[in-house]
Amino acid sequence: MNKLIQLDHLALTLNGTPILRDISFSVNRGDYVSIIGPNGAGKTTLLRCLLGMYDYQGSAQINGMECKTVDRRILARQISYVPQSHDIEFPLSAYDFVMMGRYPYFSALAPAQRHDEEVVERVMQITGTAPFRSRTLRTLSGGERQKIYIAAALAQETPIILLDEPVTFLDWRHQSDVMTLLKKINVECGTTLLTINHDLNSAAHWSSHIIALKDGQVFSSGKPCDLIQPQPLEALFETPFLHKETLAPVSES
Repeated sequence: MNKLIQLDHLALTLNGTPILRDISFSVNRGDYVSIIGPNGAGKTTLLRCLLGMYDYQGSAQINGMECKTVDRRILARQISYVPQSHDIEFPLSAYDFVMMGRYPYFSALAPAQRHDEEVVERVMQITGTAPFRSRTLRTLSGGERQKIYIAAALAQETPIILLDEPVTFLDWRHQSDVMTLLKKINVECGTTLLTINHDLNSAAHWSSHIIALKDGQVFSSGKPCDLIQPQPLEALFETPFLHKETLAPVSES
């Protein structure tokens, strides 16, 4: 099956307020899709529907499985999630946090198996986080922590990773590092990425496809070169845009 994510007429109403309306689109295996749109468009809520967190109307399927009804552990072997913010207050090493990504495969009260350890070692090498494996999360910089969160998602060994604004609050260097890492995971690991992105230049530079949401609906979708342009962006955000050359980090791929 080439289509890993399939949404058909997805709708969601919370406390009597329509949040998502008649959303239909698909994401193919190996895609790198950015979701853009103004605040309140329903972007994060859409990701949460794919995680089975809401009793939506219509259909949202991952690998042919309906997200709101499939067993959570089974769904967690298909899709992993890097949220916008993390509140980790308890002392936990980077290695132990990445190991937590193996939870869909753990048996009750059973310790991590050799394969789990091998997976964690591999993803920490891929993400460049092995050098600070023994440090607690609270001692890491924002960019280092974000790489650890991505490593934990990668440790789930899912074909799809959802990310909610993966470079929020990071400086330019760490934004570049994280976005280069995500492209590496997409290309070299074959992982399908669906990410919310408020940085339009970044979305244009890294994505293979863009979905624009507005007022809980799909406003437009297509290639970055077609959508990241002054006229469609002005209609989406209801504000003027200028078309100028911008700087973006250079991909090593």
